Amino acid sequence: MSQANIDLIQSMYDAFARGDGPSALAALDPAIVWNEAENFPYADRNPYIGPLAVAEGIFGRVATEWDGFRVNVAEILDAGDTVVALGRYTGKYKASGATLDAQFAHVWRVQNGKVIGLQQYADTAQATRVVTG
Repeated sequence: MSQANIDLIQSMYDAFARGDGPSALAALDPAIVWNEAENFPYADRNPYIGPLAVAEGIFGRVATEWDGFRVNVAEILDAGDTVVALGRYTGKYKASGATLDAQFAHVWRVQNGKVIGLQQYADTAQATRVVTG
């Protein structure tokens, strides 16, 4: 089951990279609990419950507020029903013109072939500086 979970998470990152939000969202359980890192700019609506909340509160905001935003995954770690992804966020925040190059860790929880939870950890100080200018 672990390889299937890794493949599921990788498919989400691949879909996000090609701008295919619907495919990325299709991997989410209807009751997903998604948490952005405390003090991250998009943590204002934590927890995001359900794919619609994630679509509006995360994906929609990223799509409209950033130029060239990328989730650059360097490594995916297998922990059974938990999958950890390590990498960096890059992009330019439109309102401030500042660029982001911040590390992240995503802790994904998978059950029955669907993502039931995400906890993001990220360089919140850098993200806040970029967003606020």
